[in-house]
Amino acid sequence: MKTLVLTLSCADRMGIVAAVGSAIAAQGGNIIESGQYVDRENGRFFMRVCCEVEESGSLEAFRKGFSPVGAEYSMKWEVHDAAVKPRVMILVSQQGHCLNDLLYRHNTGQLPMELTSILSNHDTFRRRAEHEGVPFHHLPVTAASKAEQEGKLLALIREQRVDLVILARYMQILSDDLSKALSGRVINIHHSFLPSFKGARPYHQAHKRGVKLIGATAHYVTADLDEGPIIEQDVQRVDHSMTAEDMAAIGRDTECQVLARAVRLHLEHRVLLNDDRTVVFH
Repeated sequence: MKTLVLTLSCADRMGIVAAVGSAIAAQGGNIIESGQYVDRENGRFFMRVCCEVEESGSLEAFRKGFSPVGAEYSMKWEVHDAAVKPRVMILVSQQGHCLNDLLYRHNTGQLPMELTSILSNHDTFRRRAEHEGVPFHHLPVTAASKAEQEGKLLALIREQRVDLVILARYMQILSDDLSKALSGRVINIHHSFLPSFKGARPYHQAHKRGVKLIGATAHYVTADLDEGPIIEQDVQRVDHSMTAEDMAAIGRDTECQVLARAVRLHLEHRVLLNDDRTVVFH
Protein backbone atom coordinates (compact mmCIF):
# COMPACT_ATOMS: atom_id res chain seq x y z
CA MET A 1 0.00 0.00 0.00
CA LYS A 2 1.02 3.61 -0.60
CA THR A 3 0.36 6.40 1.90
CA LEU A 4 -0.84 9.75 0.61
CA VAL A 5 -1.14 12.99 2.60
CA LEU A 6 -3.96 15.31 1.61
CA THR A 7 -4.11 18.86 2.99
CA LEU A 8 -6.84 21.37 2.26
CA SER A 9 -8.52 24.58 3.33
CA CYS A 10 -11.71 26.28 2.22
CA ALA A 11 -14.67 28.28 3.45
CA ASP A 12 -16.42 26.33 6.18
CA ARG A 13 -19.74 24.74 5.27
CA MET A 14 -21.69 21.57 5.94
CA GLY A 15 -20.62 18.30 4.32
CA ILE A 16 -16.90 18.86 3.74
CA VAL A 17 -15.66 15.91 5.79
CA ALA A 18 -18.22 13.58 4.22
CA ALA A 19 -17.31 14.73 0.71
CA VAL A 20 -13.59 14.25 1.35
CA GLY A 21 -14.12 10.79 2.84
CA SER A 22 -16.35 9.74 -0.03
CA ALA A 23 -13.85 10.96 -2.65
CA ILE A 24 -11.07 8.99 -0.99
CA ALA A 25 -13.20 5.86 -0.65
CA ALA A 26 -14.25 6.11 -4.31
CA GLN A 27 -10.60 5.67 -5.25
CA GLY A 28 -10.12 2.67 -2.99
CA GLY A 29 -8.44 4.72 -0.29
CA ASN A 30 -8.55 3.95 3.43
CA ILE A 31 -8.17 6.86 5.88
CA ILE A 32 -5.61 6.06 8.59
CA GLU A 33 -5.18 9.53 10.13
CA SER A 34 -7.32 12.64 10.04
CA GLY A 35 -7.35 16.08 11.64
CA GLN A 36 -9.58 19.09 11.05
CA TYR A 37 -9.99 22.57 12.44
CA VAL A 38 -12.46 25.41 11.94
CA ASP A 39 -11.28 29.00 12.36
CA ARG A 40 -14.59 30.49 13.42
CA GLU A 41 -13.31 34.06 13.26
CA ASN A 42 -12.56 33.77 9.55
CA GLY A 43 -14.99 30.99 8.68
CA ARG A 44 -12.20 28.78 7.29
CA PHE A 45 -11.98 25.00 7.43
CA PHE A 46 -8.63 23.15 7.50
CA MET A 47 -7.97 19.44 7.15
CA ARG A 48 -5.08 16.98 6.91
CA VAL A 49 -5.78 13.38 5.95
CA CYS A 50 -3.48 10.39 5.54
CA CYS A 51 -4.87 7.55 3.48
CA GLU A 52 -3.63 4.27 2.09
CA VAL A 53 -4.18 3.42 -1.57
CA GLU A 54 -3.00 0.59 -3.78
CA GLU A 55 0.70 0.78 -4.59
CA SER A 56 -0.15 0.87 -8.28
CA GLY A 57 -2.19 4.06 -7.81
CA SER A 58 -0.59 7.31 -8.99
CA LEU A 59 -0.69 10.80 -7.56
CA GLU A 60 -2.02 12.07 -10.85
CA ALA A 61 -4.91 9.61 -10.74
CA PHE A 62 -5.74 10.66 -7.17
CA ARG A 63 -5.61 14.34 -8.12
CA LYS A 64 -7.95 13.72 -11.03
CA GLY A 65 -10.37 11.82 -8.83
CA PHE A 66 -10.34 14.42 -6.06
CA SER A 67 -10.52 17.50 -8.30
CA PRO A 68 -14.35 17.63 -8.52
CA VAL A 69 -14.61 17.85 -4.71
CA GLY A 70 -11.87 20.48 -4.62
CA ALA A 71 -13.73 22.53 -7.22
CA GLU A 72 -17.15 22.11 -5.57
CA TYR A 73 -15.88 23.52 -2.27
CA SER A 74 -13.38 25.99 -3.80
CA MET A 75 -10.58 24.29 -1.87
CA LYS A 76 -6.92 25.13 -1.76
CA TRP A 77 -5.54 21.60 -1.64
CA GLU A 78 -2.43 19.50 -2.16
CA VAL A 79 -1.69 15.79 -2.07
CA HIS A 80 1.73 14.22 -1.47
CA ASP A 81 3.21 10.75 -1.52
CA ALA A 82 4.45 10.25 2.08
CA ALA A 83 7.35 8.12 0.80
CA VAL A 84 8.77 10.97 -1.30
CA LYS A 85 11.13 13.09 0.78
CA PRO A 86 11.02 16.86 0.17
CA ARG A 87 14.23 18.34 -1.25
CA VAL A 88 15.91 20.72 1.20
CA MET A 89 18.68 23.34 1.05
CA ILE A 90 20.26 24.65 4.27
CA LEU A 91 21.63 28.19 4.51
CA VAL A 92 24.10 29.06 7.27
CA SER A 93 26.57 31.80 8.16
CA GLN A 94 29.14 31.33 10.94
CA GLN A 95 27.13 29.86 13.85
CA GLY A 96 26.94 26.12 13.30
CA HIS A 97 24.79 24.77 16.13
CA CYS A 98 21.59 24.53 14.10
CA LEU A 99 23.39 23.19 11.03
CA ASN A 100 25.13 20.47 13.04
CA ASP A 101 21.88 19.49 14.73
CA LEU A 102 20.02 19.26 11.42
CA LEU A 103 22.80 17.16 9.89
CA TYR A 104 22.73 14.76 12.83
CA ARG A 105 18.96 14.40 12.71
CA HIS A 106 19.11 13.92 8.94
CA ASN A 107 21.79 11.21 9.25
CA THR A 108 19.81 9.35 11.92
CA GLY A 109 16.57 9.43 9.93
CA GLN A 110 14.73 11.83 12.23
CA LEU A 111 14.05 14.30 9.42
CA PRO A 112 12.44 12.84 6.29
CA MET A 113 14.23 15.02 3.77
CA GLU A 114 16.63 14.83 0.84
CA LEU A 115 19.43 17.31 1.50
CA THR A 116 20.46 18.83 -1.83
CA SER A 117 23.14 21.26 -0.63
CA ILE A 118 24.45 23.65 2.01
CA LEU A 119 24.95 27.31 1.07
CA SER A 120 26.73 30.04 3.01
CA ASN A 121 27.93 33.60 2.72
CA HIS A 122 31.11 32.39 4.47
CA ASP A 123 33.47 29.49 3.79
CA THR A 124 33.44 28.34 7.42
CA PHE A 125 31.46 25.12 6.97
CA ARG A 126 32.83 23.91 3.63
CA ARG A 127 34.79 21.08 5.26
CA ARG A 128 31.78 20.13 7.39
CA ALA A 129 29.65 19.81 4.26
CA GLU A 130 32.35 17.86 2.43
CA HIS A 131 32.65 15.49 5.39
CA GLU A 132 28.91 14.78 5.07
CA GLY A 133 29.18 14.39 1.30
CA VAL A 134 26.83 17.32 0.73
CA PRO A 135 27.52 19.89 -2.04
CA PHE A 136 28.62 23.26 -0.62
CA HIS A 137 28.05 26.64 -2.28
CA HIS A 138 29.87 29.77 -1.15
CA LEU A 139 28.11 33.01 -2.06
CA PRO A 140 29.75 35.90 -0.18
CA VAL A 141 27.39 38.86 0.22
CA THR A 142 28.15 42.56 0.31
CA ALA A 143 25.82 45.50 -0.07
CA ALA A 144 26.96 45.84 -3.68
CA SER A 145 26.65 42.14 -4.54
CA LYS A 146 23.47 41.24 -2.62
CA ALA A 147 21.09 41.37 -5.59
CA GLU A 148 23.43 39.39 -7.82
CA GLN A 149 24.06 36.73 -5.18
CA GLU A 150 20.35 36.38 -4.45
CA GLY A 151 19.85 35.78 -8.17
CA LYS A 152 22.41 32.97 -8.02
CA LEU A 153 20.76 31.56 -4.90
CA LEU A 154 17.35 31.50 -6.57
CA ALA A 155 18.85 29.87 -9.66
CA LEU A 156 20.38 27.11 -7.50
CA ILE A 157 17.06 26.57 -5.72
CA ARG A 158 15.31 26.11 -9.06
CA GLU A 159 18.10 24.00 -10.54
CA GLN A 160 18.08 21.66 -7.53
CA ARG A 161 14.25 21.59 -7.42
CA VAL A 162 14.34 22.61 -3.76
CA ASP A 163 11.06 22.29 -1.87
CA LEU A 164 12.21 23.88 1.40
CA VAL A 165 14.97 26.32 2.38
CA ILE A 166 16.11 26.30 6.01
CA LEU A 167 17.83 29.38 7.42
CA ALA A 168 20.00 27.72 10.07
CA ARG A 169 21.32 30.97 11.54
CA TYR A 170 21.86 32.51 8.13
CA MET A 171 22.62 36.09 9.04
CA GLN A 172 21.49 37.76 5.84
CA ILE A 173 18.10 39.41 5.39
CA LEU A 174 16.35 38.08 2.29
CA SER A 175 15.04 40.78 -0.02
CA ASP A 176 11.31 41.35 -0.39
CA ASP A 177 11.39 39.95 -3.94
CA LEU A 178 13.16 36.74 -2.87
CA SER A 179 10.89 36.32 0.16
CA LYS A 180 7.84 36.58 -2.09
CA ALA A 181 9.29 34.20 -4.67
CA LEU A 182 9.84 31.58 -1.96
CA SER A 183 6.67 32.25 0.05
CA GLY A 184 5.81 29.34 2.34
CA ARG A 185 9.06 27.55 1.47
CA VAL A 186 11.59 29.19 3.82
CA ILE A 187 11.83 28.51 7.56
CA ASN A 188 13.89 30.75 9.84
CA ILE A 189 14.91 30.42 13.49
CA HIS A 190 15.63 33.24 15.90
CA HIS A 191 15.81 33.82 19.61
CA SER A 192 12.56 34.97 21.17
CA PHE A 193 13.94 38.24 22.48
CA LEU A 194 12.96 39.99 19.28
CA PRO A 195 12.11 42.81 19.18
CA SER A 196 13.35 43.47 22.72
CA PHE A 197 17.04 42.70 22.12
CA LYS A 198 18.04 43.23 18.52
CA GLY A 199 21.51 43.31 17.05
CA ALA A 200 24.69 41.76 18.40
CA ARG A 201 25.00 39.67 21.58
CA PRO A 202 21.29 39.42 22.45
CA TYR A 203 21.90 36.98 25.32
CA HIS A 204 24.34 39.41 26.90
CA GLN A 205 21.72 42.13 26.58
CA ALA A 206 19.15 39.81 28.18
CA HIS A 207 21.55 38.91 31.01
CA LYS A 208 22.12 42.57 31.72
CA ARG A 209 18.35 43.12 31.98
CA GLY A 210 17.89 40.09 34.26
CA VAL A 211 15.41 38.19 32.10
CA LYS A 212 13.87 35.03 33.54
CA LEU A 213 12.79 33.30 30.33
CA ILE A 214 14.69 32.76 27.09
CA GLY A 215 13.39 30.97 24.05
CA ALA A 216 13.29 30.51 20.30
CA THR A 217 10.79 30.91 17.47
CA ALA A 218 10.68 29.15 14.10
CA HIS A 219 8.60 30.84 11.43
CA TYR A 220 8.08 31.16 7.70
CA VAL A 221 9.98 34.01 6.08
CA THR A 222 8.01 36.93 4.68
CA ALA A 223 8.88 40.42 3.50
CA ASP A 224 8.15 41.63 7.05
CA LEU A 225 11.38 40.87 8.91
CA ASP A 226 10.95 38.17 11.59
CA GLU A 227 7.16 38.58 11.51
CA GLY A 228 6.20 35.60 9.34
CA PRO A 229 3.67 32.95 10.40
CA ILE A 230 4.95 31.09 13.48
CA ILE A 231 5.34 27.31 13.27
CA GLU A 232 6.95 26.38 16.59
CA GLN A 233 8.21 28.03 19.80
CA ASP A 234 9.69 27.06 23.15
CA VAL A 235 11.09 28.73 26.27
CA GLN A 236 13.50 27.82 29.06
CA ARG A 237 13.63 29.34 32.54
CA VAL A 238 16.87 31.01 33.65
CA ASP A 239 17.88 32.78 36.85
CA HIS A 240 20.35 35.19 38.42
CA SER A 241 23.03 32.53 38.95
CA MET A 242 23.59 32.07 35.22
CA THR A 243 26.16 33.97 33.22
CA ALA A 244 25.49 35.43 29.79
CA GLU A 245 27.45 32.50 28.33
CA ASP A 246 25.20 30.05 30.22
CA MET A 247 22.15 31.75 28.75
CA ALA A 248 23.63 31.68 25.26
CA ALA A 249 24.30 27.94 25.56
CA ILE A 250 20.72 27.27 26.69
CA GLY A 251 19.48 29.50 23.90
CA ARG A 252 21.46 27.60 21.26
CA ASP A 253 20.05 24.28 22.44
CA THR A 254 16.52 25.69 22.38
CA GLU A 255 17.00 27.09 18.88
CA CYS A 256 18.14 23.66 17.64
CA GLN A 257 15.15 21.86 19.13
CA VAL A 258 12.57 24.39 17.93
CA LEU A 259 13.98 24.53 14.41
CA ALA A 260 14.11 20.73 14.12
CA ARG A 261 10.50 20.40 15.27
CA ALA A 262 9.33 23.07 12.83
CA VAL A 263 11.20 21.47 9.95
CA ARG A 264 9.77 18.04 10.70
CA LEU A 265 6.22 19.42 10.90
CA HIS A 266 6.69 21.06 7.51
CA LEU A 267 8.27 17.97 5.93
CA GLU A 268 5.33 15.85 7.09
CA HIS A 269 2.86 18.37 5.60
CA ARG A 270 1.39 19.19 9.00
CA VAL A 271 1.51 22.99 8.65
CA LEU A 272 -1.19 24.93 6.81
CA LEU A 273 -1.07 28.68 6.35
CA ASN A 274 -3.96 30.70 7.74
CA ASP A 275 -3.22 34.27 6.64
CA ASP A 276 -0.56 35.50 9.10
CA ARG A 277 -0.88 32.41 11.30
CA THR A 278 -0.50 28.68 10.92
CA VAL A 279 -2.66 25.65 11.63
CA VAL A 280 -0.41 22.83 12.84
CA PHE A 281 -1.71 19.25 12.96
CA HIS A 282 0.54 17.40 15.44
